[in-house]
Amino acid sequence: MRLELDARARRLLRRLPRTNLYSALELVLLAALAVQCARLLWVIVTPVGPLGAWRPEQPGVAGSPIEILRGFDPFFRSAPVAGPAVVTSLQLTLYGTRIDEAVGGGSAIIAGPDGVQISVAVGDEIVPGVKLKAVAFDHVTVDRGGVAEDLFLDQSGAVQPVVPAVPGAPPALPGAVPPAAGGAIKLAQVQADIGFIPRVDGGRVSGLVVRSQGSGAAFRAAGLRDGDVVTAIAGRAVSGPGDIERLAAQFGNGGTLAMTVERGTETIPLSLTIAGQ
Repeated sequence: MRLELDARARRLLRRLPRTNLYSALELVLLAALAVQCARLLWVIVTPVGPLGAWRPEQPGVAGSPIEILRGFDPFFRSAPVAGPAVVTSLQLTLYGTRIDEAVGGGSAIIAGPDGVQISVAVGDEIVPGVKLKAVAFDHVTVDRGGVAEDLFLDQSGAVQPVVPAVPGAPPALPGAVPPAAGGAIKLAQVQADIGFIPRVDGGRVSGLVVRSQGSGAAFRAAGLRDGDVVTAIAGRAVSGPGDIERLAAQFGNGGTLAMTVERGTETIPLSLTIAGQ
């Protein structure tokens, strides 16, 4: 069977362009371009994402602003409080600290029982069996056989008066102040012969750990022992090393200095006669 076309149909067929491979590719590219233009127009007209209308995320916090302000503590007293600090009983003296916040380390200048000052970095050994564990602005933490102990800067030192030499008298020991007559001890000698180190408990000073220094005369006269903790002075609870400095005004004319001392599990009352200035 053969299809016969009339003259009019043949004229229309002759007007149609002939399709080859190149013209087909052109049609495909034009169709793809038309689809992309339509998609671009749709995005411009309707700025809606696949999950709905796009909105910037607004910052927010849970709870009302009043409750947030009530729970805010600028002094961080609401933070978890660690256990009481253990002040080391080692014969070490801390002279200075340096904190390296970039790497979380630091170093400290510490003197051993021989009085020789050395610079120790975190992780180094201070004396055999004792390593520097951490550094803070006013104290360091040492690792003593797996137990963390604190060593504070000694801020209790007072200006030592210059005693004129008496001809024929034996030379005085460094830091020693001659005792007053009648067995009383001058307040300057108390400050020179007794070292006070703050004991921090829950972020607050709860006592002063004492140790003998200088001539040690006032230390022995008060009946103190190395490691004792003074919790009250002159009937007032200890709040820091500044309590020792305030005694000058209270005992300027002399008197009896009463102290409450913790020695292990015992609480012992001690007293010391102070001579007038």
